Amino acid sequence: MGQVIDKTYNGLKVPQGEKITFENGKPVTPDHPIIPFIEGDGIGRDIWKASKRVFDAAVEKAYGDKKKVAWFEVFAGEKAHNEFKEWLPKDSLDALAEFGVGIKGPLTTPVGGGIRSLNVSLRQIFDLYACVRPVRYFKGVPSPVVAPEKLDVVIFRENTEDVYSGIEFASGTPEVKKLIEVIESIAEGKKIRPDSGIGIKPISKTGSQRLVRRAVEYAISRGKSSVTLVHKGNIMKFTEGAFRDWGYQLAEEEFAAKTISEEKLWDEHDGKVPSGKIVIKDRIADSMFQQVLTRPDEYSVLATTNLNGDYLSDACAAQVGGLGIAPGANIGDNCAIFEATHGTAPKYADKDVINPGSVILSGALMFEYLGWTEATNLIHDAFGKTIQQKVVTYDLERLMDGAKKVKTSEFADQIIKNMG
Repeated sequence: MGQVIDKTYNGLKVPQGEKITFENGKPVTPDHPIIPFIEGDGIGRDIWKASKRVFDAAVEKAYGDKKKVAWFEVFAGEKAHNEFKEWLPKDSLDALAEFGVGIKGPLTTPVGGGIRSLNVSLRQIFDLYACVRPVRYFKGVPSPVVAPEKLDVVIFRENTEDVYSGIEFASGTPEVKKLIEVIESIAEGKKIRPDSGIGIKPISKTGSQRLVRRAVEYAISRGKSSVTLVHKGNIMKFTEGAFRDWGYQLAEEEFAAKTISEEKLWDEHDGKVPSGKIVIKDRIADSMFQQVLTRPDEYSVLATTNLNGDYLSDACAAQVGGLGIAPGANIGDNCAIFEATHGTAPKYADKDVINPGSVILSGALMFEYLGWTEATNLIHDAFGKTIQQKVVTYDLERLMDGAKKVKTSEFADQIIKNMG
């Protein structure tokens, strides 16, 4: 089974297995991949233990002894700080770089100076430019909307630019005063209040087009009907508006045989989609929030700038059950990290009560990314069946009539049972 890799990271020896490699930004998955995991802080300890059992059961059920994950723990967050006096040890980063694909629970953001967000740091260090958030409904999950089953979208959120690039200047500092002077000198007629703080919002052609490329490739490979570019280009024409324009340009130059713009669709085909074509369209961000509520079944893949994608992915998740069952991935050309999308909820830590759905479904997303779709389908089917049986953790039980409340570990037990 696999190779013997004679290395240690954070004092732990690498398990027997094989490395995932990448070709043209896509993973090449061996039968016994070494996959690093970060269990996460707070509730991460409970939900990781439950999730790992689900993952191993799905792989065994799907492939018998032909495939198996060699899990390898790496450290970040509070556990790393307690053990190594570092929030994000170099050995953990080296291991993630070495093995390419990892999965993590929620991490604490250190208070005060230093790293602003461990999650953002990982995205920036490994250039994980696509935040991928599938949002789908599992029958029986309580929802605040009338027809949650109509929402089935995959959101591709640009992950490295926009206001998240961290370029800002505090009010009253010499730097912000100088910047205001420069801006007013080159932007004719623009005046900025002298007591302003200023944040800079870079959005590049490179960053925009590689994100849209991955979204379009996903839509083509999964047989999706459309890719919608979400932006605020009616107000910010050279950043948000440029994102839109660069997206259309990319689709036309690289995917002309497979895509058609919404404008051409109506001008040349009277709104009837030609066979084999994916429609590329765009929506203003505030309109998009209305659309996912009122006409959700008209959208399948969304490509967004960073901040808009942050808002939109959480808002969509709320329609189908919340962040507790929302999977997430951060994907680059040579690395991918799958993650829980919620926080650490420390007051519930080690109580075996929290819904592990976000990590479980993130693992299913990881297996899909690796090409192990049989394992993905097993997890999705068993998860959905468990919800319909109303065997759920407290967060869902309190909202469902006649539900049976179970522990985190027992929820995993029921999912595994439903794979049989």
